[in-house]
Amino acid sequence: MSLEQTWRWFGPHDPVSFKEIKQTGAEGIVTALHQIPVGDVWPVNEIMKRKAVIEAEGLRWSVVESVPVHEEIKKRNGKYRQYIENYRQTIRNLGECGIDTVCYNFMPVLDWSRTDLEVVYHDGSTTTKFETNAFAAFDLFILRRPGAEGQYIEAEIRRARAYYETLDDRDKDRLAATVLLGLPGSGEAYTVKQLREALHDYEGIGEDELRNNLISFIKEILSDAEESGVRMVIHPDDPPRPLLGLPRVVSSSDDIARILEAADSTSNGLTLCTGSLGAGFQNDLVAIAGRFARKINFIHLRNVSRTSDGDFVEEDHLGGDIDLYGVMKTLLVEQERRRQEGRTDVRMPMRPDHGHLMDADRKRRSVYPGYSLFGRMRGLAELRGLELGILRSLQEGRK
Repeated sequence: MSLEQTWRWFGPHDPVSFKEIKQTGAEGIVTALHQIPVGDVWPVNEIMKRKAVIEAEGLRWSVVESVPVHEEIKKRNGKYRQYIENYRQTIRNLGECGIDTVCYNFMPVLDWSRTDLEVVYHDGSTTTKFETNAFAAFDLFILRRPGAEGQYIEAEIRRARAYYETLDDRDKDRLAATVLLGLPGSGEAYTVKQLREALHDYEGIGEDELRNNLISFIKEILSDAEESGVRMVIHPDDPPRPLLGLPRVVSSSDDIARILEAADSTSNGLTLCTGSLGAGFQNDLVAIAGRFARKINFIHLRNVSRTSDGDFVEEDHLGGDIDLYGVMKTLLVEQERRRQEGRTDVRMPMRPDHGHLMDADRKRRSVYPGYSLFGRMRGLAELRGLELGILRSLQEGRK
């Protein structure tokens, strides 16, 4: 067998067409109803409308990425109970429509964070990076978050100030716009004022509180997921570290274990994102894949080069510091085990996560950072070749 090859598509406004997606070799589509406000129920008719568009092109809606979790659920305040009820109904509606895998995350305020979206790679393509000095400079001198200086050591403040002093006004605006970028596909971003207000609302919520809120949420939606045949797969934090004084609780192997062990169910699973977890210098992705193989039902494969200081750059899929050979082999062995056991979750959808912006894509309208056609197509081709080589070697080893 092989992992199901999928492609993230952001809906009718995505500059990449279904015809182009099919020509990459992808079989499944990973998408969401981005037009529906966070917290609202996804109606059956809207789900079926999107599903029909996808299937008319000979593809299948493989994974929902994502059904966003409202901030009031994460904080357990305001109308969080109503938002949980809405989330449960959305899960039931997706199950009714035959959608069996839902990716979600529990990152407070910021979904993913970078400090530069226009890094020129050595081959001339464009990639992204996260630089701790730049992020600290934003936090301390642009956002001016109250109490921020107390969360950095003096050497970190000194380096951040030195970095900030190299920036002109345009550079400062560019850094702010990058950090403030919203959810992928949303086209929205925070303002500095809105971000300050959002951070203020998390006062008093530390790591323990956020983790407890996540586990409570999982337990509250789990019966609906089980009854609807839907696998909920949590996405790790990106990057896997606290940011702006906010806790993050899906950043390490032990974090994941706490979440999966809190509710033992086939509907409580993991999105293995090698890039998000891999940005953490402490994370061994082959070990993580092996530890949680039975609970992995969605896979994002990409690579990063990283430092012990927390900096990272998004690399080619088979470059960087992450052993994708070891990860892929672990996943393929797991898939075969599932097949032999007769499990229903054998597909194990995989997508090439992010890709460099290449010259052929530069004239396309509004390509979201990381989601170019040719960069991801190259990544998928590389991953497909890697997979074939591993499968052949496993077959030879069984003879």
